[in-house]
Amino acid sequence: MGRSRSTVMGRPREFDIDEALERAMQVFWERGYEGATLSDLTGAMGITKTSMYAAFGNKEQLFRRALERYVEGPASYATRALEEPTARGVAEALLHGAVRTTTLSEGHPGCLTVQGALAASDGGRPAHDLLVSWRNDAGLRLQERFQRAVDEGDLPRDADAGRLARYVMTVAFGIAVQAASGLGHDQLQDIADTALRSWQP
Repeated sequence: MGRSRSTVMGRPREFDIDEALERAMQVFWERGYEGATLSDLTGAMGITKTSMYAAFGNKEQLFRRALERYVEGPASYATRALEEPTARGVAEALLHGAVRTTTLSEGHPGCLTVQGALAASDGGRPAHDLLVSWRNDAGLRLQERFQRAVDEGDLPRDADAGRLARYVMTVAFGIAVQAASGLGHDQLQDIADTALRSWQP
């Protein structure tokens, strides 16, 4: 656990960097980039704005750190899914992981990488562009995994790896949007299962 020292009203104060970053991630997850004010963030982190700037940089830099934490934590299922031995196993792990993560009792409905900065003003453009880049990269990695499945004979030779990747990613992101709209775990699981039943590479 990293620790940082800052000055609060003339007295040194210690705070846990990892815990502060976890709390910032939760605020961004719940409110999005633009909806999370500096007061929201520092209040949740239990630090002053001066301490936040000293430890994490500006709001955009904090968001980048929070996104990294989200991807390595709640959304890590996406990376693990690529290690499944079959293409269908990859799709199943991704969709079931999306359902699980977007309905975590300790988390917030939806997905930070989807809703974090869908609509952004000029001030929120860097966060918007960061999430677009992340989603595009995730789609490319999935396409590469499906292409490997084609090359290895797990998928038919005429299967379109790009089309399959776009389909699975669209369903996964749609699950996140529906979760944020109030659909529960069982309803979202039914959506994932319906998509998997129609799996026709």
